[in-house]
Amino acid sequence: MTATTDTPRLPFERPNVLEIAPLFGVLRRQGPVVRVTTPVGDPAWLVTGFEQVRAVFTDPRFGRSHPAPEEASALSDAAILSRPQGDHETEHAEHARMRRLLVPAFSANRIRRLAGHVQELADGCFDAMERARSARPGEPVDLHEHLSFPLPVLVICELLGVPYEDRDTFRVLSDRMGRMDIGAGAEAALDEFTGYMSRLAAVKRREPGQDVVSDMVRAQAEDPTFGDDDVARLAAGLLFAGHETTSNRIDLGALYLLTDLARRDALAADPEGKTHGVVEEILRLSAPGALGVLRYAHDDVELGGVTIARGDAVVLSLVAANRDESVFPDADAFDPDRKPNAHVAFAYGGWFCIGASLARTELRVVFGSLFRRFPGLRLAVPVDELQVRTNRVTGGVDRVPVLW
Repeated sequence: MTATTDTPRLPFERPNVLEIAPLFGVLRRQGPVVRVTTPVGDPAWLVTGFEQVRAVFTDPRFGRSHPAPEEASALSDAAILSRPQGDHETEHAEHARMRRLLVPAFSANRIRRLAGHVQELADGCFDAMERARSARPGEPVDLHEHLSFPLPVLVICELLGVPYEDRDTFRVLSDRMGRMDIGAGAEAALDEFTGYMSRLAAVKRREPGQDVVSDMVRAQAEDPTFGDDDVARLAAGLLFAGHETTSNRIDLGALYLLTDLARRDALAADPEGKTHGVVEEILRLSAPGALGVLRYAHDDVELGGVTIARGDAVVLSLVAANRDESVFPDADAFDPDRKPNAHVAFAYGGWFCIGASLARTELRVVFGSLFRRFPGLRLAVPVDELQVRTNRVTGGVDRVPVLW
């Protein structure tokens, strides 16, 4: 498929990693739903309005599948989040079935029990930061390498039952799966990742534990249609989503707090009272990637004053929706006291992220204790020097150099 040459092309240019592209606001003023071109040159509709984004998530006439997948617009060349997924006839029923299966695994009780251990894991990461500084006195320490990346990896490995010694394997594969500039290499990484999870499921079948992969294996005994490929694909998706997105949010949260030391000091002075609001504002404002959530219209749909035809691609810009001035006054301001703060960082409705409570737990642990441990933490370079990873579907930054 080809798009017309006069439509804006994603990703849009942005000032730095803490801001979104100004063009999002310009387009929203034109209308909450506008035509754009995807990075691979295909036509799509971009949804920037808060209410319209929520409407798509709750409308069964939209989905991840496509009535004719070979004709569908693609969002990027990454192996994930970029093309149709699932069977057009059964997608919604299958999605509901998968959510029912996973709800117990991510239950509030399980996450609550995990919270104390998350703090222990975070403290271990803080220790690693101290060791890194001792090894090279006076040199910056990379917060990404010692905290933002390893902590979510440790947590999701434990929750899913993945051996932590395999972290380097899925770090490389996860990076390649989300790359938009390596062609077939991204799909090959996804195949390899799925194969790894299939082998892990076989291990759990012989020696089940109290973890999510074991839960899925046990579910197979009750549902013969839930095959090994389903287990492997679902577990691989959880493993990727469970550490990539949280890692980016820790990085960006630290940057929001360290680019304005008054914010840092206010949180450090009252972590019990401030952490919840700080975390929610980090979730609302942070925009690690510059694309959006891909959906396809299953019927002709009227949305935001335009008609979206059956089969059309729709890109939901959660980051633009979270800065919709009609919903969030002074939307670009970092305001930990903002109430209400009903952002869509975790999507909405039946598509609300099942791991949201886990991500919130990790962020609250990190930002509730980071500045108690390092009250003088500061950035070692201006934020403008940090490069946005435009070649990855999840975006983010590669480093967050800090001093204390």
